[in-house]
Amino acid sequence: MFRAVNLMASGKGYRCFCAVCILLFAGCKSMAPEYQQPAAPVAERFPLAEEAAGAAAATIAWQEYFADEQLQALIAQALGYNRDLRAAVLRVEEARAAYGITRAGLYPQVDAIGSYNRSRTPADLSFTGRPLIAEDYLVGLGISNWEIDFWGRIRSLKDAALESFLASDEARRALNISLIAQVADSYMILRELDERIAIARKTIASRAESLRIFKLRFEVGATSKLDLIQVETLLTQAQTLEHQLQQARANQYNALTLLVGREFEISPASYVFDDGKILRPLSAGLPSGLLLVRPDIVAAEHRLKAANANIGAARAAFFPRVSLTTTYGSASSELQGLFDAGSHVWKYSPSISLPIFDAGRNRASLDLAEVRRELAVTDYEKTIQTAFREVADSLAARLWLLKQIESQQQTLAYQSERARLVKLRYDNGATSYFEVLDAERDLLTAEQQLVQTRRALLSSQISLYAALGGGSESLVMSAPAAEQPSY
Repeated sequence: MFRAVNLMASGKGYRCFCAVCILLFAGCKSMAPEYQQPAAPVAERFPLAEEAAGAAAATIAWQEYFADEQLQALIAQALGYNRDLRAAVLRVEEARAAYGITRAGLYPQVDAIGSYNRSRTPADLSFTGRPLIAEDYLVGLGISNWEIDFWGRIRSLKDAALESFLASDEARRALNISLIAQVADSYMILRELDERIAIARKTIASRAESLRIFKLRFEVGATSKLDLIQVETLLTQAQTLEHQLQQARANQYNALTLLVGREFEISPASYVFDDGKILRPLSAGLPSGLLLVRPDIVAAEHRLKAANANIGAARAAFFPRVSLTTTYGSASSELQGLFDAGSHVWKYSPSISLPIFDAGRNRASLDLAEVRRELAVTDYEKTIQTAFREVADSLAARLWLLKQIESQQQTLAYQSERARLVKLRYDNGATSYFEVLDAERDLLTAEQQLVQTRRALLSSQISLYAALGGGSESLVMSAPAAEQPSY
């Protein structure tokens, strides 16, 4: 075998042919059209974007943005155990392997070969007039049906596979950001329910005490049966609310468990929602910045580039295809003479095929590639528009939820004072308990709504963080070690 390799280096004609093939291979150029990034089909600025200073979401890692230690632990577990994310990572590895397979087509596959043949020639076919038995041995190296990529067909397929790999990796980064936002939002909803349950329990305790007092008053004839029933009604309504909130909390815990990917323990919150301290303020920036930091937009552009490269492969199919089969080694009629001087053999067989009639297959393939590129352009533009809307919705939510909180805080103050005054009027006999009943209901509703709106404001901040590509700069994109992408 080593002798065969040395002999390969000594063949002048073979070396010249290989040199020509290498030069031709180096000169191959893709026939794909020049890529041009489509213009972003959105406005130059976000509506309702504030000019106030804030951090760029893409530069803030999730560990810095979410200060709550329990939330950080949940996000870390989700990134390690969430099955959707695990599947996305495996799809990246799948695309990496597919790229490696396609890229390997650019280079010849060199195989070690060995053969032994034994044959008999009858007398009437033999030059000697006698039957002959012949045998031969062969060892060497061989290249089988290697396509020399004159027109860049394989190179275009390789570029398309690379872009598909990069798109899958960007999709994995986008899922990372989405998962972090989903876990954070689900956690905030869980905390909202905890706070609402605490309010309901406080209300139940207060109304239970009122019921105890009214029962005593009823027993001594100081109040009517109707008033007692109304107090009991208030208590049962609060208890029903707690049961509903407990059910909602159990469902929310199950949803969060699915996101995290495993069971977890979470202690009761030690704080109430404080809109200005939990999350950092963010700067929306300009829509053009989303093209660089939103992984889903970058993924859509990679898919567009892949579709563009496939056009080059479809165009190259119209041109002749040149392939090469070659062997070089040592042969002998006897095993012991296999590596003797003068036993080397070589053979190369270039072939060319030119499509003449294919019933329109190549034309249809090119049409298909061009239509798919237009679909990729549409998908890219739609992704940008969706990202623009998500940011705009989050900005609008932040603005108007702040105003709602201000109004609801005033409403809660008014309802608290109303409930106090109505209770005084009832104690002084100036009104019926119906008015107290109504005031107590409205007060509990106002307390619950304020907690819900505060959580909604936090959810809008989380959505804005994700919509702006939050932490994308800390989510390093992997590229094949064999070839880094060029832009």
